[in-house]
Formats: sequence, C-alpha cells, structure tokens
Amino acid sequence: MGLILPIATFPMTRLCYCHSQQPFAQCCEPLLSGNSTAPSAEALMRSRYSAYATANFDYVLNTYSREKREHLTLADLQENAEATQWLALQVESHSADGETAEVQFCAYFKEQGKLYKLHELSRFVREEQQWKYHDGDILPDTGTVKMGRNDLCFCGSERKFKQCCGKG
Repeated sequence: MGLILPIATFPMTRLCYCHSQQPFAQCCEPLLSGNSTAPSAEALMRSRYSAYATANFDYVLNTYSREKREHLTLADLQENAEATQWLALQVESHSADGETAEVQFCAYFKEQGKLYKLHELSRFVREEQQWKYHDGDILPDTGTVKMGRNDLCFCGSERKFKQCCGKG
C-alpha cells in the first residue's frame, strides 16, 4: 500500500504530507478531520494531496465540485490510488479570481516500483463558501521520471534521491 498511514498514527509534530514545512496538526489535519475549511484553493489542493497520502478518500470525494462528484464513487477513488505511494508535492503557482482559482503543482509518486510525476494545472470553484476541486489539465511532462544517480531528492530534504525517497 505504500505511504498510507492512518491519521491517528501520524505523529502530530511531524511535518505535513503536503510539504508545506508546517506541522501536520497545524496544516492539513484540521481540514482532513473536518475541524476547519480551506481558506484558499492552494490549501484545499494541499489537503487533497495529504488525503490521498493518508487514504482519506471520503475527504477527497467531498472536496470535488458538485458537478464532478456526481460521476465519482468512493470505490473508484480507492481503486485508482490503491497501489500508489505518494512521495512529494511541489506547488508552483496559485491564482484566484473571485469564485474561481488555479493551482499548478507537481506530485511525485511510486507505483509498482516506478517513479512518476503528475504535473497539473488544477481549477477550483467556490460552492457554498468552500473551495472545491473542479478539474485540471495534465501537463506534457507528466509521466515516468528518471532520477540521476546523484540528483537531489525532489522532496526538499537536500539529500540524494537514492538516499531519500528512492530508498527501497
């Protein structure tokens, strides 16, 4: 199953899955637990990444826009992410204009021992005063990633990839 840990076992002093450099308890955990709502589309996108990393598919489903949620099921989300190990998130840009917003990001993950990058320009809408993910464009450099032997890890640890996220 990879990097999927129940939220209850995740140390609250540890940094958030979304790589915000904030403690999980002060970043995405309040959103995932329903104790607060995302103040921006970027915060929602980060929390959705953390939800995927912790297998909180109820949260993922509930943060889709009404229109998109009609065509999804919890089982679909679980099946599509079953063999995924989420490694790192890099937010590249965020812009908002009233009730809509865009976030461009790269998410790195492993499936069946192979390293991948998802590079997306995501679109968000506000529904009932809450940000929701609507859809996105997958950018051309999405796909398998080949890391060089001495490349630094994309997670920001400043260690070589093979000694960090590339272990195992």
